[in-house]
Amino acid sequence: MAPVAAQEPRRPAWWLAGLFMAMMANGTDEFVIAGVLPDISADLAVSAAATGQLITVFAVCFALGAPLLALLTDQLPRRAVLVAALVVFAVANAAAALAPGYWWLMCARVLAALAAALVAAASFAMAAGAAPEGKQGRYLSVVTAGLTVALFTGVPIGTFLGGAYGWRSTFWLLAAVGVAVAVLLGAIAPQIPGSQPAPLAERLAPLRSRPVARLVGTIFLCGSGGLMFYSYLGPITTEFAGGSYQLRGLVLLLVGVVGVGAVFLGGRVTDVWGPRPARLVVIGGHGVALLALAAFAFTGTRSALIFAVLVALWSLFAWALNPPMQASILTAAPDAAMTALALNISGLYLGTGVAAALGGIVLSLWGVTYIPLVAGLLLLAALGLASMPAAKPPPPTP
Repeated sequence: MAPVAAQEPRRPAWWLAGLFMAMMANGTDEFVIAGVLPDISADLAVSAAATGQLITVFAVCFALGAPLLALLTDQLPRRAVLVAALVVFAVANAAAALAPGYWWLMCARVLAALAAALVAAASFAMAAGAAPEGKQGRYLSVVTAGLTVALFTGVPIGTFLGGAYGWRSTFWLLAAVGVAVAVLLGAIAPQIPGSQPAPLAERLAPLRSRPVARLVGTIFLCGSGGLMFYSYLGPITTEFAGGSYQLRGLVLLLVGVVGVGAVFLGGRVTDVWGPRPARLVVIGGHGVALLALAAFAFTGTRSALIFAVLVALWSLFAWALNPPMQASILTAAPDAAMTALALNISGLYLGTGVAAALGGIVLSLWGVTYIPLVAGLLLLAALGLASMPAAKPPPPTP
């Protein structure tokens, strides 16, 4: 697939920007419900708890739909799959904007989640397939950055728009972005062919691969630990640094700013060191940062400066994770890249779902001080899995 990129040297900056925008819309669609939740709840006359399930359903459908849809579309050209998925994404968000009631909105969210899952799988497969030799990690990092940027740009913008013009306007914006990105990528994205025709058993190979399973387990544990800490960063900041709401806002901004740089650093490190060393350094650093936060908590020291430094260190490793993990899973299943990448995405989203629930249990049983400790232990378990080889070495040539 590298020759495709080599034949189109002037296109990458533009079509990569399109993939970045597609993933930014994905991330915004998933998390923006939290910002407009009270408005939806009041308008549709449902409880806040019921409205919150719109987030849960999106995450679950995304996680389960990604590998199935990737498997079904793996042999189709990547650009056609991506454009079609973006059109469905736009239609689903328009349906959400027009929802006359709760269950209509729920069905629209299911469709949007499935479309977003296919957008993500196709975006990563296109970036990996069109990347010139030695730049795969950097190309993947651009796509990943869209999700990171969504947390502190797309979500706040969508929330502000919903507050100013009603929650439906947020979904109209997402629908418009979906259409715009579909047109852009349909015009300038490179033509990346799908996988070669193969029996179903071969296409299902990533589901039976032990190296792939270990890597998916690794990303699941990383998501569970890292996002557990992120999910409860507000109360953790208050407890560890005596934080006011202004300090909590600054800490979240710090996480976002460091996170964007970390994504690109993760891609660069992956290209220079290779996927396996890069993932071990990033996961190990992630675990050390969380355990350092736990040690800081147990000392009883309350310093906003020390806490901010440790959070910045955590953010550096936490957001650098995806490029080396994606490159690792591509190494483990090079002949079924889209399916393998979709499994990686599913592992991360399932970890995200577990993170909040497990963090709530830790919080209720032992208190907020123990969250970074439990999260750090999960990262140590992830490091153990990640230390195993991602793929068997090729047999020696006679």
